[in-house]
Amino acid sequence: MKKVLVVIAILVAAAACGGAGSGSTAEGPAPKGAPYAGNGSSSGAPTTINGQPGTTNPSGSDTTNPGGTGTTVPVLQGPPVIRQAQLTMTVGAGTFDSKLSLARSIVETEGGYIAGTQAQITPVDSQIRSGVLNFMVPAANFDATIDELSKVGKVQNEQITGTEVSAQYLDLQTRLDNAIAQRAAMLSLLTQAKTINDMIAVQNQIGQITGQIEQLKGQIKYLDDHTAFSALTVTMTEAAAAAQAPAPSDSWGFKTALMDAAHNFVATINYVVVGLGVLGPFILLGGLGYLLWRRRSSWLPRHA
Repeated sequence: MKKVLVVIAILVAAAACGGAGSGSTAEGPAPKGAPYAGNGSSSGAPTTINGQPGTTNPSGSDTTNPGGTGTTVPVLQGPPVIRQAQLTMTVGAGTFDSKLSLARSIVETEGGYIAGTQAQITPVDSQIRSGVLNFMVPAANFDATIDELSKVGKVQNEQITGTEVSAQYLDLQTRLDNAIAQRAAMLSLLTQAKTINDMIAVQNQIGQITGQIEQLKGQIKYLDDHTAFSALTVTMTEAAAAAQAPAPSDSWGFKTALMDAAHNFVATINYVVVGLGVLGPFILLGGLGYLLWRRRSSWLPRHA
């Protein structure tokens, strides 16, 4: 049993050395200015995108749009770069819905897709709306999409970042080649195992290596997706309604004089009405007293 494990360890080490040599010779950094496609076929033949031949990608991912539109991804020249952009803009009052639809149409026209949308009403003013839109656009159409979106509203802030992943991509691909070579060596040993214990030991090693292979493929696919498509976030805020302009001033004073005269006239009438309201009861009582006095005088006899 110990001899078998020693043989297994020697063969695995030899396969790893052989895989490292093949990985370093087969894969190398792309020369400056060489085309790079974030996706391709695993057959080794150049892929065709939009009628133009592309470059091969050993990761084996497809060339379709991750958003599900079925469109092909344009080939991006240069090294693989993960690019992201954030735009903050304001739109006219009452135009939020139309501008939101326009931004979606622009992204879809450029071959992108909507990753998420969130719209809300500003707590300060219940009439103002704002929203955050997350898009994924083909890396080749990244700059053109930003230019078109900048025309939707007034851009307040623009931030673009990029991270080159050539070294990371090459490291993952080399490790994947080594793991595949190790699994092939272990599968060969599995056919030569004589006892059940030897078979179980080899199968455990195969299981661990297979897990590493799937993990490396997932990391490479992540780089493929994020270099083929770039993330774009647009924060859109509706501007407040314009305040009404103040009434023009009366430079000659004629209109002001008329308004003052009318105001004084109404004020005088108000004073008269108020005065009558105050003196009314006294006038009424005085009138009644005068009438009673006249009637009493008519009843008394007159002296000669």
